[in-house]
Amino acid sequence: MFRFITRTVLLLSLISLMNDVSSEMLYPVVPLYLAQIGYGTFLIGMLEGVAELVAGLSKIYMGSLSDSFERRLPFVNIGYALSILSRPIIGLSALAGFIFLGRSMDKVGKGIRTGARDALLSDECNEENRAEVFGFHRSLDTVGAILGPLIAIIFLSYYPKDYKTIFLITMLPGVVAVFLSFLIKEKKRSTITPRNYSFIRNFSFYKSAPKQYLSLLILLLVFGLANSSDMFLLLKAKQIGVPDNRVIMLYMLFNLVYAVFAFPIGKMADRFGRKKMLIYGLVIYAITYFIFGFSENLIIISLAFIGYGLFYAFSQSTIKALLLQQVDPSQKAGAIGFYDGLNSFCLLASNAMAGFVWYRFGSNVMFISSAVLVTSVIVIFMMKKK
Repeated sequence: MFRFITRTVLLLSLISLMNDVSSEMLYPVVPLYLAQIGYGTFLIGMLEGVAELVAGLSKIYMGSLSDSFERRLPFVNIGYALSILSRPIIGLSALAGFIFLGRSMDKVGKGIRTGARDALLSDECNEENRAEVFGFHRSLDTVGAILGPLIAIIFLSYYPKDYKTIFLITMLPGVVAVFLSFLIKEKKRSTITPRNYSFIRNFSFYKSAPKQYLSLLILLLVFGLANSSDMFLLLKAKQIGVPDNRVIMLYMLFNLVYAVFAFPIGKMADRFGRKKMLIYGLVIYAITYFIFGFSENLIIISLAFIGYGLFYAFSQSTIKALLLQQVDPSQKAGAIGFYDGLNSFCLLASNAMAGFVWYRFGSNVMFISSAVLVTSVIVIFMMKKK
């Protein structure tokens, strides 16, 4: 059952687990912390969106740069180290500049490592089990996303509202992740293709990308315009009166569902069709957002968090496997980096629009409008032949 788990796959998965213990201690806490120090939904959305924009530039550039140098491991090492160093910065000051610096450093670190890490994972699998390998990685990654909020809940139960100390605690599992990243051994290539380094070319992946990749990319980016930050879901729970600890528990519930189902759904995607699994995921997303738009009942909202976890399980590994099957093996990191980078631009726009619509018309309108846009994307996906 687990024949595909090589040493590199296991190490990368454990690194992601420890990094997520670190980062996910903060993720559900950040909107609560920002609300505590006086930031509204629009500014929270903009801060998160601008951080993603900065990260987007690094994802596009670094993914292609990794392909140019035909090296993966240095990008993984540096990317994780930068993210770990960034996290305490957010809690140093209530000034927007410090919060932006911390979030941007974290996202840039992710941008540096993501394409190279996914290329390393892809090197360890073949076309028949690619979604399965990515699903396994995402499952362990998401175990960290459960443990992180659990640690935050335990800490806050003893020290309510002491968010700043949590920013320091995140360093411990982060250091373990960086240490493990230096245990990976990158495969030696039998032949290395000489390539001329070009700063501009690293931002021009679309010029060499196959048409089928670009066609899929456009649809995914339209979806990205509807897919605002998960923080808005946590703010919705907070809005209907859910206490801080229970908000974090709902986030844990979402991640638990994601962790449990990511691997088996990845296996199903390889067997029954990745496009089909992605469509199922988008349908679940639309239903979930309609629920957030129409209900303020805690039980129903809790079910919506379960649905959101299923959406992630159906979509995240499947998207990467679909993108990678469209490109040449020499373009792996560039393909992922280009998608992640442009998707960050979409997330900036999506967060800004979501924050504004929430502020101007209320949370219900925000969630329903996103669900309607995703429904149109589903229809186009179903009409698309490949």
